[in-house]
Amino acid sequence: MDRVPALEEPLKKLLGGPTAKVMAEHLDLHTVGDLLHHYPRRYEERGQLTKLAELPLDEDVTVVAQVADARVHTFNGGRGQRLEITITDGSGRLQLVFFGRGIHKPHKELLPGSRAMFAGKVSMFNRRMQLAHPTYAKLGADPADGDDAVDIDSWAGALIPIYPACKGLESWKIAKAVDAVLPSAQEAVDPLPEALREGRGFVSLPEALLKVHRPHTKADIEDARQRLKWDEAFVLQVALARRRHADGQLPAVARRPAPGGLLDAFDAKLPFTLTEGQRKVSKEIFDDLATEHPMHRLLQGEVGSGKTMVALRAMLAVVDSGGQAALLAPTEVLAQQHHRSITEMMGELAEGGMLGGSDLGTKVVLLTGSMGMPARRQALLDLVTGEAGVVIGTHALIEDKVQFHDLGLVVVDEQHRFGVEQRDALRGKGKQPPHLLVMTATPIPRTVAMTVFGDLETSVLDQLPAGRSPIASHVVPAQDKPHFLARAWERVREEVDKGHQAYVVCPRIGDDEDEAKSAKGKKKAEEAETADKRPPLAVIEIADQLSKGPLKGLRTEILHGRMQPDDKDDVMRRFGAGEVDVLVATTVIEVGVNVPNATAMVIMDADRFGVSQLHQLRGRVGRGSAPGLCLLVTDMPEASPARARLNAVASTLDGFELSRIDLEQRREGDVLGQAQSGVRSSLRMLTVIDDEEVIAAAREEAATVVAEDPDLAHLPGLRTALDALLDKDREQYLDKG
Repeated sequence: MDRVPALEEPLKKLLGGPTAKVMAEHLDLHTVGDLLHHYPRRYEERGQLTKLAELPLDEDVTVVAQVADARVHTFNGGRGQRLEITITDGSGRLQLVFFGRGIHKPHKELLPGSRAMFAGKVSMFNRRMQLAHPTYAKLGADPADGDDAVDIDSWAGALIPIYPACKGLESWKIAKAVDAVLPSAQEAVDPLPEALREGRGFVSLPEALLKVHRPHTKADIEDARQRLKWDEAFVLQVALARRRHADGQLPAVARRPAPGGLLDAFDAKLPFTLTEGQRKVSKEIFDDLATEHPMHRLLQGEVGSGKTMVALRAMLAVVDSGGQAALLAPTEVLAQQHHRSITEMMGELAEGGMLGGSDLGTKVVLLTGSMGMPARRQALLDLVTGEAGVVIGTHALIEDKVQFHDLGLVVVDEQHRFGVEQRDALRGKGKQPPHLLVMTATPIPRTVAMTVFGDLETSVLDQLPAGRSPIASHVVPAQDKPHFLARAWERVREEVDKGHQAYVVCPRIGDDEDEAKSAKGKKKAEEAETADKRPPLAVIEIADQLSKGPLKGLRTEILHGRMQPDDKDDVMRRFGAGEVDVLVATTVIEVGVNVPNATAMVIMDADRFGVSQLHQLRGRVGRGSAPGLCLLVTDMPEASPARARLNAVASTLDGFELSRIDLEQRREGDVLGQAQSGVRSSLRMLTVIDDEEVIAAAREEAATVVAEDPDLAHLPGLRTALDALLDKDREQYLDKG
């Protein structure tokens, strides 16, 4: 029988069942290799202690400190006992408390003057921070003292690694487990081609693993980090480069617009000229469409930069060439909005084959899940006969019964809302692979684009069309300065008095279903230390308060995701027609909603939204000739991180700058989302914002390697690393793109 490679050995075999079970369930570590790639978060130096003065409340922490004093108190008439130990690190003091029978061992071991590593959750009692029943390991103790004693010298000299830990498995227990598997590091297969490794002066992979877990000096840590970052960046970029290469081998029908056809007719009736950016990006897209392998392009741009116009022109070019184009939108509101604005922009060109329609025109149909049966049947017929050149729809487009005559282009709006399987199902509806254009209105820093969408060519629209107005943004601290909130509602009234309209956005709907969810979440909320202990503000309640109070007499309507589709469409249509003054809504208006007359937006509980989401929402105002106003209402105190985030949004309209701030705060796990979700060895050492140069260099090296050897036949180590990154499901996942 074949021997299992050392790094694929199950942890259960080496560490025993209970420890392996906790590692699997809480840290997603299953094999020796997984544990070797579970790197220390930081390192403690002997003599340099964690600052107790800076401990975060309600978080699990590991601290190294010295015992200052220990006292046993009795209560309940002497029946109960409590051990209070004060520890210090020179910067501050912290209390440890143990109760009942749990006091005997620490009372005997944690004598004044002794030093130990402590782990537990920081809580507050009588206005003082404390750790209740922390686990601990003595430092510099005699190994004979028992199992949990940790001899610093055996920890590779002076640097103690502190690992990402979990309840039931403290950092030092993980360190012990690492000690048990560390000899296997010698068998780690190096993914980097030898020439690349030597050219860049990297240590070998076994050496890097040894140095990251048991460094003797800070230089060891640096050597290891540089090497391990490169591995992550390079293996991921090779996976993406192979996808780009494979896509380049697929056949597709070249789609070129016919001179004097539908696209020319559309361009001739445009009431404005395209921006320089729109022209440049359109050329990139048309060049891709004219080739005989499928286009894979990401179109990202500022809110309101005219991405829909660029996408529509690409769709018309495909219709010109005899094909069909599909636009996939994440919500019905957005699909209906796209359908309405595209048919308005095209005019008689959107009525091909109809009375009064243009000879050059085509049919533009809408397909959503909530359509009535007769309209749906007609739409399906128009698609299969080729009568409809352009279809706009939601997930309903993906269903089996939907068939196209000749699907040539798929445009996916708001990429991050769709799973790979959904996009793949739509792409599978073409006789040959259709061209793919992915749009996102959330600007993505270059590094993220290279890491997540590395298989897509990227086009950026960063110029706003002429006639767009600036948007002024301000933070409204409702708790500190209630008169600011009163003034916010006055400003809304002033805008309506000038003939304009306004949005008020809330994080919650506030209906029965909402209440059930919030009751469920109430317990969690009570446990968490939030600033205000109240549930997020709700559309239904706020609309009621406003129409009876500060906005009395104005025509106020509500819009949220659980309304009937016809009702939603009716509200949006009336708001667009100017029959509604104030729309109180959830984030259903976040993307694509275009009402040029809406000039003001008040976002309630703004701290509960992400940076990119606030930027998206704000982009709904200032779309006409009058300046826009966005007011970010919050109860959070001035010094809080949430306020810093809101101040950042208020201070710049540059979406790329904001996406960097967002990424720095949320870290890439969130941002990489689906592109990384299946990848077990997701980014551990690499941070996409800080390591821009590493990612760019790895991308270039990966492209060279794949061009020379697409199957990696001569690089077995790299092939093994790729297989570990992409098991069969993940490989398919990436292949689907």
